[in-house]
Amino acid sequence: VEAKGTVKAHGGFNAKNDAEVLYKAMKGLGTDEDAILQLLTARSNAQRQEIKAAYKTLHGNDLVDDLKSELGGKFESLIVALMTPPIMYDVTSLRDSIKGAGTDEKVLIEILASRLPNEVNQIKSLYKQEHNDDLEEDVTGDTGGNFRRMLVVLLQALLAAGEQKYGTDEGQFITILGNRSNAHLRRVFDEYRKISGYEIEESIQRETSGTLQEVLLAVVKCARGVPGYFAESLYNAMKGSGTDDQKLIRIMVSRSEVDMMDIRAEFRKRFATSLHKTIQGDTSGDYRKALLLLCGGDDA
Repeated sequence: VEAKGTVKAHGGFNAKNDAEVLYKAMKGLGTDEDAILQLLTARSNAQRQEIKAAYKTLHGNDLVDDLKSELGGKFESLIVALMTPPIMYDVTSLRDSIKGAGTDEKVLIEILASRLPNEVNQIKSLYKQEHNDDLEEDVTGDTGGNFRRMLVVLLQALLAAGEQKYGTDEGQFITILGNRSNAHLRRVFDEYRKISGYEIEESIQRETSGTLQEVLLAVVKCARGVPGYFAESLYNAMKGSGTDDQKLIRIMVSRSEVDMMDIRAEFRKRFATSLHKTIQGDTSGDYRKALLLLCGGDDA
């Protein structure tokens, strides 16, 4: 399978050399941010973990701690995110969204609706290992009603058809969306349109509201195509005044090695402008430079 990411493993990789480049970039007066961002965006996450290990061996320090003490703001958040192993990054994002004041449902929805079942299982076990808490219990303790049921279904990553049967119509929606493969769901959506004359999204918008509506729509969009879902999320993170930088960082980092090329193509198709241009117009400084490198090119 051809990788659809913009960030790939570096060919002539040498963890020791990279660790030295980073050490020099931070040593002495002033920090060479450019050297740091050029290097880290041109390495895969697995390679960044090797650099981290080499840095520890050579300098006795934790690379991420050193980076944190030299950098600041959104740029620091982006670099720290790049240095975090993917499943750990999801675990941390989920933990922060649950443990803050009030739950950030949008983060729960984004991660649980878009990750593959085996990834969800890895997330659950690492969450347990790191925090000695059950992710399912934490989520259900923090959310309510049908929204909670939907999240639990997603967390159980049930792909076997019809394992669960619920009563109410909302329950039917939840069961169908939570327990079917994407290919199966797409056929269901086509049938639904033929029978009802509506797209399923329209019905969800009419019949439900609030966070339940958000999670159902996210699941439908991901079933139709994960890159399309993320293209839309990125657009929403940047449109209007103010930028949702946390979301922007989360998506750019977590999809950079997965499907960023496809996200860019979807973005171009839907919004008549490129992701590259949108990021350029919405961010600045080293933060912008690093994001544009993760974006990887302009589909003008």
